[in-house]
Amino acid sequence: MNIHEYQAKQLFTEYGIPVPAGQPAWNAEGAKQQAQTLGGESWMVKAQVHAGGRGKAGGVQRAQTLDQVIDITHDLIGSQLVTHQTGARGQPIHCVLIENTTAIKSELYLSLVVDRAAERIAVIASRAGGMDIEQVAATTPEKIISRTIDPLVGIAAYQCGEIGFALDLDANQRKQLTTILFGLYRLFVDKDLSLLEINPLIITDQGHLLALDAKINLDDNALYRHKDLATLYDPTQEDEKEYKAREFDLNYVALDGDIACMVNGAGLAMATMDVIKMQGGEPANFLDVGGGTTADKVTQAFKIILSDPKVKAILVNIFGGIVRCDLIAEGVINAIKETGTQLPVVVRLEGTHVEKGKALLKESGLSVIAADDLSEAAQKIVKVGE
Repeated sequence: MNIHEYQAKQLFTEYGIPVPAGQPAWNAEGAKQQAQTLGGESWMVKAQVHAGGRGKAGGVQRAQTLDQVIDITHDLIGSQLVTHQTGARGQPIHCVLIENTTAIKSELYLSLVVDRAAERIAVIASRAGGMDIEQVAATTPEKIISRTIDPLVGIAAYQCGEIGFALDLDANQRKQLTTILFGLYRLFVDKDLSLLEINPLIITDQGHLLALDAKINLDDNALYRHKDLATLYDPTQEDEKEYKAREFDLNYVALDGDIACMVNGAGLAMATMDVIKMQGGEPANFLDVGGGTTADKVTQAFKIILSDPKVKAILVNIFGGIVRCDLIAEGVINAIKETGTQLPVVVRLEGTHVEKGKALLKESGLSVIAADDLSEAAQKIVKVGE
């Protein structure tokens, strides 16, 4: 789960990580009041969306007067911000963060991520921080510094020192960095994060380190331990279909193709999409209905699939282990009848009660296309979807 920058910075403050003074606002008048409360001669107005690249897309602007704070906020709130991470539709802006401006001497990059290969948390840093960090990683990877953390020991002072020297920090700044890294590591572990990023971590004109931005991803599987953080979830920042799927415990990710997939099991879903691509088709989604799905969940999955206007055909690929193929067949039949869809549907069933499931589909009178294996199913769905 992602959270907004202002929410991430509230967590930073709790863990002693320095951030600029700032407050969120949900309308232009509120933004003006926050700017007045903060004081100063200029302010940054920052669109709060779950996407990077806001600065280049006009989502981060400097206001020299209170009237400019009002005007910028008025233009941003209610609009869609399109960045290189959002796609063509963009993300809706419902909130802005008002901050005091800060004099920047230089920009650094700092993040903590889960290194699954090493089975440890890794610190990643670079002297070349800022909006083009992706380009730095692609063209000059030697500028990226990485250290993994022993989970039994935690982050060590010598590692902080190594990173500080690699970032060319002076003695005072290395001390500040050590405090920041210790705070970030505690935050990462305490809150079960999957990613924590500061881009940029700046050096001010007075030589202080300051987290100018903040990005936090939480591990969904651990949210049951953090009820307070779960309330920070913002459904408006997700695809509506993905949000609807979450309500029914379905794993759905919207894609750009036109062949919808409904599969049980994440691995099988990935394989299904691969085979569709091999046959010349383009998947419209990733949809895992889970190992213990029911006929009702299948019906809901169909409705979510059909809410995508790009979809031209639907492939159902079920391997019945825990789930029974006859229950899947009942769900498919109910879904087609309830939605009245005229789209072609190819169904491949294998496993528990497979013959009973195939019989139900055959006796339904619906024009469902049967397939005996995945390759055949992919060939048929691509052909009927042309």
